[in-house]
Amino acid sequence: MEEENDRVTLHGMWISTYAKKVELALKIKGIAFDYVEEDLSNKSSLLLKYNPIHKKVPLLLHRGKPLSESLVILEYIDETWNNLQPLLLPEDPYERATVRLWASYCLQISDTMKKAFISARDVEGGAFDELFEILKVMEEGMKDFFPGGRSKICAENLGLLDIIIVCSLATYKAAEEVVGTKILDPEKNPFVYSWVTTLLELPLVKETLPPHDKLVSRLDFIKKNGFRFQSNI
Repeated sequence: MEEENDRVTLHGMWISTYAKKVELALKIKGIAFDYVEEDLSNKSSLLLKYNPIHKKVPLLLHRGKPLSESLVILEYIDETWNNLQPLLLPEDPYERATVRLWASYCLQISDTMKKAFISARDVEGGAFDELFEILKVMEEGMKDFFPGGRSKICAENLGLLDIIIVCSLATYKAAEEVVGTKILDPEKNPFVYSWVTTLLELPLVKETLPPHDKLVSRLDFIKKNGFRFQSNI
């Protein structure tokens, strides 16, 4: 009965970068959970019941109580299972506040990436320019925040910013292939490029993120048809 009361269920969608952030966090912490793949064109009754306002993923159910919005869920996971390592947020209050600030800023990456696939007109109109500016700010900010670099990464020391940056840019290689535009440039963004590349090579990250070929196929469809896959922050 106690195990049932502590049950964790994640409602997600395979292409949702927001849901993938939550999935990766649960795996990093070693938290057992059930996963429900949602079809957002035919949403489950549970998704509609527990997220009646947004009706989007991710949706986390813990002890029968629902939570939505990925950043809220990530902090809930870290605080609820604070006995499990690694801690996603630093213990120092100033560092925690700084991580929260950058996490909120980094979340913009997913939205700007989506904008670029709505139509060719949006791409030409500078949707990627907005993304490039965000990456430029992240590049300078992260070099200051991690003065020693972020190359020595393993599943045992991943934090909130690692989760958000790698999931937000999980589609960048597929996106580059589909639109023929360099998105994450090692010359313009050497810190972020090295950071994301290192994260993408981790086995736990590889098994969580969608396969490249599947992403290419879906992003090509989105670009041609202007399809908006739904997911909330």
